[in-house]
Amino acid sequence: MSYINPYFFKISMVLYFLSALAYLIYTSFKKSQGALFASIILFIGFIIHTAGIVVRWIETYRTGYGYVPLSNMYESLVFFSWCIVLFYLIMERKFKQKKLGVLVTPLAFLSLALTSIIPGVKENISPLIPALQSDWLTIHVITCFLGYSAFAISFGISILYLIQEKKGAERFQSLPSLSILDEINYKVIITGFPLLSLGIITGAAWAKYAWGTYWSWDPKETWSLITWLIYAAILHARYTYNWKGKKSAIFSIIGFAAVLFTYFGVNYLIVGLHSYV
Repeated sequence: MSYINPYFFKISMVLYFLSALAYLIYTSFKKSQGALFASIILFIGFIIHTAGIVVRWIETYRTGYGYVPLSNMYESLVFFSWCIVLFYLIMERKFKQKKLGVLVTPLAFLSLALTSIIPGVKENISPLIPALQSDWLTIHVITCFLGYSAFAISFGISILYLIQEKKGAERFQSLPSLSILDEINYKVIITGFPLLSLGIITGAAWAKYAWGTYWSWDPKETWSLITWLIYAAILHARYTYNWKGKKSAIFSIIGFAAVLFTYFGVNYLIVGLHSYV
């Protein structure tokens, strides 16, 4: 059976790439028209991306399986990219800092591009294994990936912070100031942290439904906890020891590395109950 949903995602991927280029041009040459152009392209890509997810959802029913398309690596990468763009568009509207798109939009593009690069990732729609046939799957994946997307944006902001800080005296005028980057980074993390917390809680409920126990120290569960502890430490250090700026940026990057290992490393390097492609 042929599917049309991948064409939506491929178009979105191209638009996200063009948007990333437009943000780069805007950041480099400070052309306000470039910022507007980048945002419009990104928004159009997001609408097409959303339509693709809806179409894939419909196509799961056409095949007779009927599930929310969040069950395998292909669908999760598509959804991860969608979450990053959603979170960024909200953030861009709230903070009015379009230059942050220069490192965030490439992450959305890369997530979609990986669906064609990673070995074993297939766009086929297949029946769910029994463990995935639960409404907890949808709730768990949505909350986790919204949290992951916040941390992806935090990663991009942290990279920009270190670039700006390395230049010294904030002479890299094309980027927001260090104080603005630090404040936005904190607000993004403090948004993503409760989402990840909720994702872990709903994952425990799902584990109880699927395997009869809330927690089994499966590699995915363990690395999710490690990731949670890293971001908890970032927030705790900020409140208790007034950790800001460079320290916060570095630990945010470490936290996102843990997110990536939780997402990819567990699937491809460690065999566990959560391994899937």
